[in-house]
Order: sequence, then C-alpha cells, then structure tokens
Amino acid sequence: MFSVSSIVFIVIFFLSSLLFYKNCKRIFRNIQLGRSSGPFGDKFERWKQVFFIAFGQKKMFKKPIVAILHLFVYIGFVIINIEIVEIILDGILGTHRVLFSPKWEGLYKFLIDSFEFLALSVFIVCFIFLIRRNLIKIKRFWNQEMIGWPTLDANLILIFEILLMSAFLFMNATDLTLQSLSENHPYLQEKYPITGTFLISGFIVPFLDTISIKNLIIIERFCWWFHIVGIFGFLNYLVISKHLHILLAFPNTYYSNLKPKGQFNNMDVVTSEVKMMLDPSTDPFSQTENSINPTRFGVKDVQDLSKIQILNAYSCTECGRCTAECPANITGKKLSPRKIMMDIRDRVEEVGANLDQKGKDFDDGKSLLEDFIKPEELWACTSCNACVEACPLNIDPLSIILDMRRYLVMEQSAAPSELNTVFSNIENNGAPWQFSNSDRLNWKNDE
Repeated sequence: MFSVSSIVFIVIFFLSSLLFYKNCKRIFRNIQLGRSSGPFGDKFERWKQVFFIAFGQKKMFKKPIVAILHLFVYIGFVIINIEIVEIILDGILGTHRVLFSPKWEGLYKFLIDSFEFLALSVFIVCFIFLIRRNLIKIKRFWNQEMIGWPTLDANLILIFEILLMSAFLFMNATDLTLQSLSENHPYLQEKYPITGTFLISGFIVPFLDTISIKNLIIIERFCWWFHIVGIFGFLNYLVISKHLHILLAFPNTYYSNLKPKGQFNNMDVVTSEVKMMLDPSTDPFSQTENSINPTRFGVKDVQDLSKIQILNAYSCTECGRCTAECPANITGKKLSPRKIMMDIRDRVEEVGANLDQKGKDFDDGKSLLEDFIKPEELWACTSCNACVEACPLNIDPLSIILDMRRYLVMEQSAAPSELNTVFSNIENNGAPWQFSNSDRLNWKNDE
C-alpha cells in the first residue's frame, strides 16, 4: 500500500509530466506551422556543432569570464538533477535515500559532494548574474524590448535557482543533523541512515544544533518537497519562458545553417524564370504549378517562415549579444535582432492560440510584418552577419530579415527609393549606375 505522501507525490508527478507533455506538443505544433526545411546533409559537421556549440558553449568563450560562470550554472543544474532519480524513487516508494547502501558509501558520498559543490557554484553565480542585471545594469539587458516581462522572466529564474539550490543544501544539512541525533534516538535510525558528512552542507550543521528534532524533521521535509516540486515547476516554466533554450539549443545548433555567412538563398521559382530567360529552348510547361506560382515571395507572416526559423525564435535566450554587436543598433537605428526573434515567438504563440480557439481558417487581421516588425527595422540592417556570428546558439536573424525584405520588394514594391533607383538601373542599363549600357566600358579610355 502506498502512503498518503506517496499518493500525493505520484499525483503531482503525473500532473506535472502531463502538463509538460502538452506544452511541448503545443510548441512542436507551432514550429510545424513553418515551411519545410532541408535536406540536412553533413551529419558529422552538424553533430560536431551540437557538441562544441550547444554542449561545450564554444561561442560564449569570446567573453571567457561570463562563459565560465554560465558553464557552472549549466553543468551544475544538469548534473544536480541526476539526484532527481533518487528523489522520485523515494517519493513513489515512501523511502528515504533509497539508493544509499553502506557497501557503496564512498561512491554515494562522492556523488552528493559533487552535487553540493555544483549547487553552491550555481547559488554564487546566479547571485552574481542578478547583480550584473539589476545593479551594474549592463546595457544589452536594458534595451526597449526587455522592458516588462523579459526582465522579470530573467530575474525570476535566477531567484528560483537560488532557492532550489538553498533547499537542496538545507535538506542535506538537516538530514545530517538528524543522522547525528539517531544514536540517542533509535526511531530516527531507520529513517535517516548514516551516510557520513557532506562537503558543503556539513558546514551548515553547527547552525542547526539548537533546533528540536520535530522542527528539524519539518525543515528537512519542507526542503525535500520544495526541491522536487520546484524542479517539476521549473520544468513547466521552461516552456513559457526564454529558458526553453535549455532544451532546444541542441536541435537548433544541429539544424543551423552550414553555408558560408553572407551566402544568399535564391527562390527556386525565380531561379527557374531566370534560366528560362537565358535558355529559350527550355520548355516553360515542364515547370510544376507550385514552382511557377509560389504561395508567396518572401515572408509576411509566421506561416511563411521555415520550420528552422521558427525553431530559432523559440531557442532565443534573449541574451542580447546579437543586438549588442549590431552596427545599426549601435548607431541608434530601431533594428534589434533580438527583438526580431522575440516578435516572431510572440506572433507564433498568438497564431497557435488562434488555431486552438478558432480553427485553421481564422483571420485575426494581423501579420508579423507591420503589426510586430516594421519595415524601418528591416531596412536598417546592413547584412553584415554580426548578429549571426555573435549568437551562442547559431540563431540566424539575418535570414528572416532578408526574407521579409524580399516580400516588401517582390510583393509590395515597397523598397526604399534609393534601392528602387538601383533596381531600375540594373534592369535598364545592366548596372546599378545611371548610364547607358554602351558606356559601361568607357572607363578604360581614361588616362
């Protein structure tokens, strides 16, 4: 028979897992709103990117101090959560430290010591990050798009991690205190087996000496429940916050663009038209209807984006490195690559909610272009790829900017007047300059 505590734990575990599954399913459905991407060749190179960029965080080491601090948080949180296995088993079975055995005491102690060292590291680093964000006020954390929820989101997760690490260390400290009291109180021996002192929590034990056994048990149980329920809550918080990158960093880097930066992608239909113009012998009727009449030139709304571009938006960490490196943003233009990715994610979520409520034929009268992203932002881009180079997850805001520009030019003829002049000159004169084709080589006659 399961105890009341075990039943409560199983219910919480089941509901948390179900909610996480539903949220992941919703995000996957939203990513599928985009156009098909691929094929994705060179698997070796892609897996190498996953290992070095997503797992090894290679691109973050351009700023080594911040990179090392972030690595402590990342590795610490991942490894500490290995202990969840024991906590889940204890919760279901109603046991305490079910994986501990006197036979493997050394190994068990080594693992807990490692977890505690990393927990303390995470605690310290998160505190430093809070100071950087809120007291030092690094500029990229205070751009216009970060006002409100994005800043609160970042602070909440740092505070939450500090509380989770504190609960973990105090849980172990009270456990150790109860172990030391079990010699004189036999009823504690079965519940709190002697494991030996732990690396960090052992230093907290002296501060708990004056607390009664009853209160120690209450503190230990509270910290245990807070730690595991907090982890379940954190798991579901991930999918509604920028911290989704913890999960999506790996597929995002795997599917990232392997082509040289600056290489543009041509639309197949445009390429086919140009080839037919250059080769009169080509049969125009051999082209498929879809290749001759595409649904849309460029991107107006999220359905015109590729699946990988939407995945990019969901993977964005909102760190602002792209915007901090953007020359347009530095010189006061409205363009912020981070805002572009945040706007896409917001619009995708809005479209997904409309699909759930109104069905696939809904029309909310809105679009990504104009309602979320203004042409002024797009035309400020210099196409320098600084944002792509700066992103620690290989996100490519430039590809989205260029696709939206393509829509403005090819469907709305809404390019800036300077570009329209260039287009006209190329069409009429075969060059971007305003002189006749016959005069193109006159420069060679100059002495």
